[in-house]
Amino acid sequence: MEVRRVAQLAEQTPLFQAQRWFSRERGWINEIHLQLCRIPAATFFEQARAEWFRNELEACGWNAKLDRAGNVLATLGANEDDAVLVVSAHLDTVLAPGRPEDIYYAADGRLTGPGTADNGSGLSALLALARVMAETPELHGLAASLLLVANVGEEGEGNLSGMRYLCRHHPRIAKLKAFLVLDGPSTDHVTAQALASRRFEVSFSGPGGHSWNDYGTPNPVHALANVIASFVRDADFKLSAERRARCSYNFGIIEGGTSVNSIPSSARAKLDLRSEEPALLEELSALLTASVERGLESSNRNARCDRLNAKVKELGSRPGGRLPDQSPLLRTIQAVDSYLNIKSRVDCASTDANVPLSMGLAAVSIGAGGQGGGAHTGQEWYSPEGRDLGLRRVLLILAALTDRTTEQNI
Repeated sequence: MEVRRVAQLAEQTPLFQAQRWFSRERGWINEIHLQLCRIPAATFFEQARAEWFRNELEACGWNAKLDRAGNVLATLGANEDDAVLVVSAHLDTVLAPGRPEDIYYAADGRLTGPGTADNGSGLSALLALARVMAETPELHGLAASLLLVANVGEEGEGNLSGMRYLCRHHPRIAKLKAFLVLDGPSTDHVTAQALASRRFEVSFSGPGGHSWNDYGTPNPVHALANVIASFVRDADFKLSAERRARCSYNFGIIEGGTSVNSIPSSARAKLDLRSEEPALLEELSALLTASVERGLESSNRNARCDRLNAKVKELGSRPGGRLPDQSPLLRTIQAVDSYLNIKSRVDCASTDANVPLSMGLAAVSIGAGGQGGGAHTGQEWYSPEGRDLGLRRVLLILAALTDRTTEQNI
């Protein structure tokens, strides 16, 4: 019955024409994708891209503004209270282009460079949706039910700051019925479970000195290396013995020292922990603290003179949550996928949807269409082949959800 209702909506003239618009305006969508990706937007430095994005939305006829966190918020129509569905895409990237020419279309048609797939694909989809709805008067009712959000702080140490601010401070948060997060290109997944994570920085500091003359002075790099080895050993043993849930850990950054013949005065490492079971994160965090305490004690016990200091600092914590299997939001997406012959699976990942899901709000993260690879590297790429299908999918999901709001909560 759900698929039949989607088919009826899709065949209505305004929605049918809007779906064709995505193919007709393919060149414009590709060009706007190129333009936005050429504006550097590393986490914490999204301001220039946010201003550009706001101007583009206003040029399409939307009422757009920046909130205090730096998010771009847009509505169509005079009454902002009509908005009940959030469609979002994050502005920030892990890496930023050093110059505009670092983002380019290669001979094979791929858009190449950092941030092109994650999340240039989501942002260009947001602009395409904004423009087609503004240019189609019959879709203004659908558009009026939407709050478009281009948010900051999704990647890395941004710690979902933009989405956190939106969900905590938006004056009409109680009226928002669902969040549709556009993140990356792939249409083969529906992220309905929020992968919880915690991030830490472990640092050791001491007097430092000469590698020969001051030998015996405790070495922060040696202490840090021992802590990492100890944590990896204990974590591997715990995870292999208990097999409770999928979990990962990653020391992604190790820094310290100035020269090969100097005892460093400091060293630090950054650790990312992720788990489908939030309680397991607490246990791994405790393992980390215990490893640091043992490492500090061992280093100082053998020290000839001055002692080391150690510190564990939490850099971020992403909450977990899950959309019920029978959620109307999830059933609607699955009905649209069935209509469009998209083979998607429900998965667990860490996205902006973590925040609303942790608050008990209906939320999912999906891809915006096309293909991509090399995310979070300088070799990232995006292919627009299949983008039309992803955009049609998003449009029909929104139309079906808006249709549902007249009958029941999502």
